Amino acid sequence: MSLHDDAALVLKEYEGQEDLRQAYLDHLAAHPDGMWKACHAGHLTASALVIDPARGRVLLTLHRKLGRWLQMGGHCEPADATLAAAALREATEESGIAGLALLPGGPVRLDRHPIPPPCHVHLDVQYAALAPRDAVQQISDESLDLRWFAYDEVAGVADESVVRLLEATRARL
Repeated sequence: MSLHDDAALVLKEYEGQEDLRQAYLDHLAAHPDGMWKACHAGHLTASALVIDPARGRVLLTLHRKLGRWLQMGGHCEPADATLAAAALREATEESGIAGLALLPGGPVRLDRHPIPPPCHVHLDVQYAALAPRDAVQQISDESLDLRWFAYDEVAGVADESVVRLLEATRARL
């Protein structure tokens, strides 16, 4: 199964955000290259909020290009077998944490947002990743900073998309 086919299947099974979910499916149907950065009409991305429920905190990255505190995530790559694998790879690469595990149940949310050219639009499929008890983060080249935030601190540093992702993740837990 191709990554494009996997993404379509994941989205067909996703419950909630019906209009946005359908917009993602329509995009994939209209764009065979809709998984890749080269699709300038927009493309799917995969992200994961790294969460430590035992300590009531999430790990956010200060994105180098956007200058905002965000969950880990980014573009799909040809080696990604599934959308979930892309989200887990991105979370692991950007957090430096080995042993992350995606929260069961598939994506937590969808978020469509504008991005500076050449990308223009990201159709982000957002997962949540549980950090192991002994998690030690390590900053990547894609980040200006990497920091744990208590749940109640997130709204003060991140945008509404991250706040909604945290709320949905906590509800899933």
